[in-house]
Parts: sequence; structure tokens; C-alpha cells
Amino acid sequence: MTIDFTDIKIADFHVHRVGNKANEDPLVLSAGAADADDEVKAALMQMFTTPFCGEKAASCEYYQFYHDSGLKYNVVYDLTCRAFGEPDNLLEISRELAGYLYDQSMHPKIKPGEFYAVLFDDCVIDGANHKALGLFKTENRDTYLNVYQEDGNFEIISRQGININRLDKGCIIYDIERADGMVVSVVDNTNKSEARYWIDDFLHVRQRQDEYFKTQNVLTMAKSFITRELPKEFEVTKADQADLLNKSVQFFKEKDEFDMEEFTNEVIAQPEVIESFNSFCKDYQEEHDLHLDGSFGISDAAVKQKSRSFKSVIKLDRNFHIYVHGSQEFIQRGYDEVSGMNYYQIFFNEES
Repeated sequence: MTIDFTDIKIADFHVHRVGNKANEDPLVLSAGAADADDEVKAALMQMFTTPFCGEKAASCEYYQFYHDSGLKYNVVYDLTCRAFGEPDNLLEISRELAGYLYDQSMHPKIKPGEFYAVLFDDCVIDGANHKALGLFKTENRDTYLNVYQEDGNFEIISRQGININRLDKGCIIYDIERADGMVVSVVDNTNKSEARYWIDDFLHVRQRQDEYFKTQNVLTMAKSFITRELPKEFEVTKADQADLLNKSVQFFKEKDEFDMEEFTNEVIAQPEVIESFNSFCKDYQEEHDLHLDGSFGISDAAVKQKSRSFKSVIKLDRNFHIYVHGSQEFIQRGYDEVSGMNYYQIFFNEES
């Protein structure tokens, strides 16, 4: 799925202030549309969309609304459907959304802030124009210096304001796949001491099981098997594990489509280890409530993000770390009977 914000426009937006209900902060609802000139709208557009697009995007994960009793019971989903169907009633809908967010703001660490409900036009998804609804919250303030000249002297004053380059919480809901809970992009820069009230309590979304999700989870599953399960059943060295980690990532980088049988034959290779891996995968999916297909398109973004954690490092006591990026054949493990210590031999052509 490709989402393009190049021609996206703000059709309407409203701002309210949502306090911390647990701390008896007030909920202040706006009586009308927010007033902003073109310059301010451009700054708002930057704040609203930058975290969700291009190289600065926080993540390529997409979510969808859900509810155990049925989608219609998900409050934000229901109000979003109304917003798309009744765009002229966005003020009243945004007031209901702000009230619902206020009801979820019961953790003592949740900060008060401005809540924005923004209706977008011309969001291009896979070449077609769609509406989108943005829900955002700004909580933190930065100090800004304003330098100006007066009577021949320069004066400096400080002001508190919102940093448009840092969005605290937000989501953009795309008007597609309604029957499956729509498609939602989420940003949540939540303080770790807070509950995950934005994602879990307010939006009530879960990750969409698309190519990104499947690529990410198969890589996680393979890493778990190689680093934790494999040494329990087979005699393997850290170099063997490093080699398998490297081969796993390389497989995903070189292929456009993932096929489980192809992966096990090329990466795992040994029949008895393949059998163990297949058994582990079955148990892993049941434990994590996953339903991964035997084949799917590989997400390059997921490979790039996940491969950062595939660090093939051999830690030797507290003296050395060996970072293994190449083939296992260039590193050999041995034991020195004189010193009574283990050793590694490393073969290379050039030193840089």
C-alpha cells in the first residue's frame, strides 16, 4: 500500500483542550471552527503529516480498529464513520471525540493538552483519492526566543509554544477497508510511566496483518529460534548462530516474496534442524496468536527496521567483541590445552 500526502488538503478542523480527568483538569470544548491563516495552516500541516510520511516517518506500521464485541462498539471507529459520512457535522463529532478522550485520561501521569480533529481531502492511496481524518494531541511546550529591534536596541523575550517538529500523539485514519476496521497510522510518544491510553484505551487499535506485519514477525520468530531454541537442542557455536542470523537477513534482502519452505531449505538447511524450526514456528504462532501465511510479499521497510536488531556479535569474556558480518568459514573456534582457554581464528585478506 502506497500513501501519498503530496496534494493532501485540510478541509476542516477543530481544536479543544483535554485535561486529565483523574486530576480534575477541565475539558474545554470549542464553540466553533478554529481560526487560522494560510501560514498557520501550512505549519499545522507540517506538524500533522511529517511523522507519517517520508524518511521522517516514525514507522511503516499500519493499524486497524477492533472491538471484541464488534466494530460498531469501537467509539472512535463509529465517530470516524460519521465524520466521513457527515463532514458538515465535524464540530459536533470532534466534541464527542474530545469528550471520549477525556474519559480515557485517567492515568495520573497523562498531561493535559490541545486535541485536534482534522478532516483531510485528496489523500492519495494506491493512486486513488480518499478522505482521511486526523486526530492529534499536543501536550509539551518548548521555550522560544523572539529577537526584535526597538529604538536602536535589540530586545529578547521568551515565549512558550508548540514545537511543530514534534508531535506528541496522533493518528491518521484513511477511509478505506471500513469492514475490516479501516487503515490507521499512529504516533504515540508516550511517557513510559503512562498507560498506553492513546492506542489501547482511546483508539483501541491493533496492528494490521499486512506484509510489514508478516515480514516483521517472521524475522522475529527466526531470531528467537536461532538465539534461544537452537542451542537447547543442538550443539552450536556463537559463530554458527551469527552465520544463521546473517543468512536470515540476507534472504529477506534478496527476495521479493517470502516462502517458508524456500527459507528453511536455503537458510536452516539441515533436515533435523528444519524439523525443529517448523515445530517451533507452530508453537510460537499459537503462543502469540499469529496466523502467518506460508508465503507473502516481503516489506523492505520491515526488513530495514528489523535487521538493526540482528547484530551478530560474539562476546568473549569482558575483553573482546567479534562482529560477524560475513561467512562462517572465515572464523574457526578451538581450544588451547596449554592455557586451558578457548580461542577463535579469524581469516582475512586486508586490514582497514
